[in-house]
Amino acid sequence: MLITCPYCGPRDVIEFTYQGDGNRERPQPASQDLDAWNAYVYDRLNPAGDHNEIWQHSGGCRAHLRVVRNTLTHEISSVAFTRGDHKSAARHKAEGKS
Repeated sequence: MLITCPYCGPRDVIEFTYQGDGNRERPQPASQDLDAWNAYVYDRLNPAGDHNEIWQHSGGCRAHLRVVRNTLTHEISSVAFTRGDHKSAARHKAEGKS
């Protein structure tokens, strides 16, 4: 499977680390709602079709990416930087670390 990093271009999946579901929202840290925390920690979706995922380009620019991948075909329909990661990827590349 190839993932096209917005900064480094197409790379084999071996360069990336799966970081989790891109749709989950963490409860507020001060929240005492145990049901919300239980759902956040333990409940997982098992979708058939397009799914938002977070991946890190750990073998390259180290950027965190939001990937939309079809769980049935593994086809990737979009890849984008997560919040502000394009800046750290550019800095990493400028330092010659990719």
